[in-house]
Amino acid sequence: MTLPFRSPARSLTLSLLALAALASCARPAPAPRASVPAPPPAAAAAEPAASQNFVVAANPLASEAGMAVLRRGGSAVDAAIAVQAMLSLVEPQSSGIGGGAFLNYFNAETGKAEIYDGRETAPAGASPDMFIGDNGKPLGYPAAVTSGRATGVPGVVRMLKLAHEEHGSLEWQTLFGDAERTARDGFIVSPRLGRFLTRSFPQLAGADAQAYFAEADGSLVDVGDRLKNPAYAAFLARLAAQGPDALYAGPTAQAIVARTNAAPLGGTMTLADLTAYRPVKREPLCRDWRVYLVCVPPPPSSGVGMLQLLLMLERTDIASRNAQDPQAWFLFAEASRIMYADRDRYVGDPLTGAVPVEGLLAPDYIARRAKLIGTVAGAPPAAGTPAGAVAAAADTTAEPAGTSHFIVGDSKGNVVSMTTTVESIFGTGRMVDGFFLNNQMTDFAFSPRDAQGRAAVNAVAPGKRPRSSMTPLVMIDRQGRFAGALGSAGGNAILAYVGKSMIGAVDWGLPMQQALALPNVVARGDNFGGEVTRFSPQILEALAARGVKIEPGQGEDSGLHGVIVRNGRIDGGYDPRREGRVLVEAGRR
Repeated sequence: MTLPFRSPARSLTLSLLALAALASCARPAPAPRASVPAPPPAAAAAEPAASQNFVVAANPLASEAGMAVLRRGGSAVDAAIAVQAMLSLVEPQSSGIGGGAFLNYFNAETGKAEIYDGRETAPAGASPDMFIGDNGKPLGYPAAVTSGRATGVPGVVRMLKLAHEEHGSLEWQTLFGDAERTARDGFIVSPRLGRFLTRSFPQLAGADAQAYFAEADGSLVDVGDRLKNPAYAAFLARLAAQGPDALYAGPTAQAIVARTNAAPLGGTMTLADLTAYRPVKREPLCRDWRVYLVCVPPPPSSGVGMLQLLLMLERTDIASRNAQDPQAWFLFAEASRIMYADRDRYVGDPLTGAVPVEGLLAPDYIARRAKLIGTVAGAPPAAGTPAGAVAAAADTTAEPAGTSHFIVGDSKGNVVSMTTTVESIFGTGRMVDGFFLNNQMTDFAFSPRDAQGRAAVNAVAPGKRPRSSMTPLVMIDRQGRFAGALGSAGGNAILAYVGKSMIGAVDWGLPMQQALALPNVVARGDNFGGEVTRFSPQILEALAARGVKIEPGQGEDSGLHGVIVRNGRIDGGYDPRREGRVLVEAGRR
């Protein structure tokens, strides 16, 4: 849907199941695509964006919690705190306050992006070989992901507190009421959560998950059941009253240390690790692309890969094509493979070594890499040698896909684009005070060196943050105004999911809802994963003739949310693969 950007406000609340049907309010879209699901009818045009509050989140209860804060005059950051608190309850398989996040904040007053890094850190006792077994080989993933060693020091709570200190409007203690009440009274298990509870994830076999989700007869709760979490309600009451110390000190911190130190494969986290955690305020990584300035988080986020992908595609003719053109998907797949080759080799936490960001984004390097896109897909592309690069081992990171993204805008024009995660589905499966602990340490490479002795950029080190594919994106126009925001869940596929949506929304002029619904293709190395049932047989055959044979992709799939401003109007959408909701309401100024 599209909303006027600047005019006097009038009260109106919109609960939007799809935002793109108002094509008359957006740039004319290309001819209908057979492979793109048509969005359901949307509501009528509403208030100007300059006076609007809006929330796009993966669960309706989270969207409502954020909007309730905005209605009280809260800021985008205030609402983001309420959204995260609710997601931790109703979407525990994806994110939570026991995890980490990157927050990209558009400051309407300065016209600039600000990055808050709440990524988890390795405990001081972590070692490069902590995921090497007694046999000298890397641990199997099920054993590693449920181990005490898998949990990094949680970061999202202290990161949100820092952002609140700088951009909050309401008192911290007033932001958790909806989530606390819902945890105490219970919520109805959604189809998506219920679906995950029927699968054989190793985390669900653990005692904590069984105790939380089990019914009296031993079976797990099902879709439509009411699930209560009194332990989480009590913790939120303390978090509201005490601030981050409710998690980083006292009984909750002691419980986190105990659960992560417990067998099997107990970790090394201490109370000192929790006390020492600090979020990082980083400079955004921004580049001109098309008519926008695109800003993303720098390493240890993979935002540099997102920019590299867009800048390479800018040197092709993809913008003159459309979603029915197999050559467009071929170009996207080949550019993705080149980007992933570089991202996998060079991106990690700059704490332990420089990442050649400027070299990866240098125009001459982008041009050289784009020229590798031929007419037929060949062997997997090798990593290039950008300026500033040092010899590094081939990447062995196996990144799972349990994550969530949301976008919040307040009536003053400030916007939060935030990607948040506990890493794999339900984190480690270990719980403290009603929330799951992350397994973020398994985002490090299990093998610290290769056979030649070269160090892996993403190897474990004390205090280090694991590389992340989380890439919350903000677009700014040439007048310094908010122009859009995008992000997704999906592990290492996040870059492909967001890149596809950017091409669809910007290059092909699709309404945001249709751009997010475009088929997903994740081309990395010699694998071409994707949603084969969303492509027409003709496109699949034409891609196969070009060497791109798409196979079914990874399990959790995308969790895209996006907003873009077109001709002074806002067009936003949520990923139809999840249970998202977009809410828009006239705000007070």
